[in-house]
Amino acid sequence: MDVITSHLNTDFDSLASAIAARKLYPDAVIVFPGSMEKKVRDFVDAFQPAEIKKFREIQLDSVKRLIIVDTKNSERIGGFKELLSRPGVEVHIYDHHPPTKDDIRGKVMVLDTAGSVSTIFAEIIKERNIPLSTLEATVLCLGIYQETGSLLFPSTTPRDLQAAAWLIRQGANLKIVSDFLKEEMSREEFALLNELVKSLEEVVIQGIRIKIGKGTMEGFGDVAHLAHQIMNMEEADAVILLIGMADKILMVARSRAPELDAARIMAEFGGGGHPAAASATIKDVPFEIVEEKLAEALRKYIRPARMVRDVMTTPVIVVQSSSSIREAERFMTRYGVNALPVVKDGRFAGVITRGVVEKALFHGLGGNRCEDFATSDSLTSEPDMPIAEVEKAMIEHNQRFVTVLSEGRITGAVTRTDILRSLYEEFLRKSKVSSREAATSETFGGFGKRLSGLLRGNLPQRIYDFLILAGETGDELGFGVYLVGGCVRDLLRGMENLDIDIVIEGDGISFARTLAKKTGSKVTVHQKFGTAQVIRETFRIDVATARTEYYESPAALPKVESSSIKKDLYRRDFTINTLAVKLNKKDFGLLLDFFGARRDLKDKVIRVLHNLSFVEDPTRAFRAIRFSERFGFKLTKHTENLIKLAIRMNIFEKLSGSRLYDEMMLTFSETDPIKALKRLGDFGLLKVIQNSLSFSSELEGFLQAVHDSVSWFDLLFLDERYDKGRLFLAALLHKLNKGDLESALGRLAVPAKPREQILHIINTARGVVKQLKADSPVNIYHTLKDCDIEVILFSMALAKDSDQKKAISRFLLELRNVHPLLKGSDLKKHGIPPGPVYSEVFGKILDEKLLGRLETRDEELIFAKRIYGRGQSKH
Repeated sequence: MDVITSHLNTDFDSLASAIAARKLYPDAVIVFPGSMEKKVRDFVDAFQPAEIKKFREIQLDSVKRLIIVDTKNSERIGGFKELLSRPGVEVHIYDHHPPTKDDIRGKVMVLDTAGSVSTIFAEIIKERNIPLSTLEATVLCLGIYQETGSLLFPSTTPRDLQAAAWLIRQGANLKIVSDFLKEEMSREEFALLNELVKSLEEVVIQGIRIKIGKGTMEGFGDVAHLAHQIMNMEEADAVILLIGMADKILMVARSRAPELDAARIMAEFGGGGHPAAASATIKDVPFEIVEEKLAEALRKYIRPARMVRDVMTTPVIVVQSSSSIREAERFMTRYGVNALPVVKDGRFAGVITRGVVEKALFHGLGGNRCEDFATSDSLTSEPDMPIAEVEKAMIEHNQRFVTVLSEGRITGAVTRTDILRSLYEEFLRKSKVSSREAATSETFGGFGKRLSGLLRGNLPQRIYDFLILAGETGDELGFGVYLVGGCVRDLLRGMENLDIDIVIEGDGISFARTLAKKTGSKVTVHQKFGTAQVIRETFRIDVATARTEYYESPAALPKVESSSIKKDLYRRDFTINTLAVKLNKKDFGLLLDFFGARRDLKDKVIRVLHNLSFVEDPTRAFRAIRFSERFGFKLTKHTENLIKLAIRMNIFEKLSGSRLYDEMMLTFSETDPIKALKRLGDFGLLKVIQNSLSFSSELEGFLQAVHDSVSWFDLLFLDERYDKGRLFLAALLHKLNKGDLESALGRLAVPAKPREQILHIINTARGVVKQLKADSPVNIYHTLKDCDIEVILFSMALAKDSDQKKAISRFLLELRNVHPLLKGSDLKKHGIPPGPVYSEVFGKILDEKLLGRLETRDEELIFAKRIYGRGQSKH
């Protein structure tokens, strides 16, 4: 005998799952181990959706297969628990609850994370093309809607919506669904709700606010919805209700805090459910004992979601105790910090702040040692301390900086910024709307968003799997692993970018070698820079150690040192490039946005991170224009003002030519060069290349001509490449006189070969336009035949005469492919001895073919003999 069963106090998801299971096991009998919820019982009485037997009608000895739906907790299947230990009884399980160590194990286990078991069965039935009646579709819809709070609970998944939509197409009656899910309270329920609300007491454990209410009711009834009502009424992270019913206590829990797993708490009382909603029934135990056990369970299982190690900045810039106050001030300015831990003999000795340093300097004490004025009793913390305790201590002691110590040595620091970010994340997480979105579509804004779904859906599987492995490798080594750069930015923009850059909080080279060894990949190491490349057959990943940098003078190359991910991101150029995604297993997909990058992506603006950005690295001004044109973004007004200030300060005079040249090449390859050069001209940045260079209507017209030539050539789809960057740089500079042209190329520090080619393009194209005769195919061919493709395209743009343009296009499409059909062997075979005469013969044949006078091989041979005969007669 096959039996389908579910948990005690059967709800609509249990009923629907049992009825759906019978479609898969047509000979099975549905038997529930106890009572049904009132509305479920009313539905069964009204519609008789299936034959349902009572537990007492079943002979357990005759059961050979037990199909359990909507639970895998042995304590929740009543008398059927006895069958689990019987030999010869096969157990099949269909469930969606989170796993626990005490779960029933079965021969068949269909376990999933959908919002309801009804969803899982709907998918199976759809896949197997099993027909459903209107009533069956309706009851499955009831199961989904009740279990997901009409698709509004945080546990709802996209699959639940898709399953509901499919069931509606199968005829599910939503009016019936609505009628049976209405939250209409009876007089008794209303009185109980009032009693529960009045009895509510708040308990705070690890920063989690829990409201506990007690009440009694006569008889039995469905009171789970009252917990939902109170949860909506009260400002709390969780609600737990204890309701006395005759000889038992019904305990109902609702939680919106991940630190409090309602199912785990209820499991202590033999119950179960979901992390957000669970219940338990306790028989023959006094209220007082249940309350004591509940308090013990809450203290035992509630753990803070965030520890100090989760939010601290690491590594930390420190100063030696023997260093002078003047040195401390230089450190603070160099690294942009306002507090420095003081170290003596490798151990923490206190903290010195900028305020103290500035006052000491004011009083002429710059030569004193740091330990003289360090606060030796400043707040400290350990990595495993709950962050809530540190928040409280910082507020109470008015501290802006807490040093994190492990066995007396500094491992990190918690700043006010870290605390504000943590509080903001907590606010988002506890927000009703945010928590709902976070659990479903992953769309809530700001710091803390998870992009795991975007990573999985938008990256090739081979890269996604590699990122998961990278995170696991980081866990093994104790390193933080982050996906950074354009890949993350473009992921949020909905664009593909497979340039994978990873930053490691730790030893990036050690990480790269370990990852390469695990995957059988090649690895290239750059020890000096702390970077490496892990090379696969189809892609490569760039790995870098998290770094910070400082500039010893304006426009100088930065000095780089190991640092934290936050400091690493802060050294980037613009906010939109400061996003990172954590890859470690615990927080896989977690988005880090310290500087408002998502806001700027949404607003489509380019914004620098700090006011000295262009002073420290002037190439960022050119890069700002490049990104602006590439993405169609605007520069913020403040960013524009900072570029103008850098120009007024003559900062660009100190910029190295090679960096400027590289930036220009990227601008030409990634943007519309005309628009980009116009923007550079508007800011006066072209004068950085050569003082006489400006963006004029004449230059714009010529750039457009080059663009038209290149676009026309691209449409030919010929397997012939050209250097777009060199072509447009030549176009930009071609009107300069010889001295200014040499000056511009020198200012850009153009490497020897590209420099030679740019000069060749300009000078040769000028000669081509002068020599080219549009009405002579022979002239066209011999003028252009030895020219590079860049010269030919530049000549087409430079030509004012439309006939000349047509002549150049004719050369590319037709004339350059004209060749004699005869070979030297053919001439020898017909009595023409080898020698210089061959070149003369083939040259004349080619000219005749260009003029259209020779077409066939025989015509060429006759012409060759005639040419050779004339030569002989002259002798």
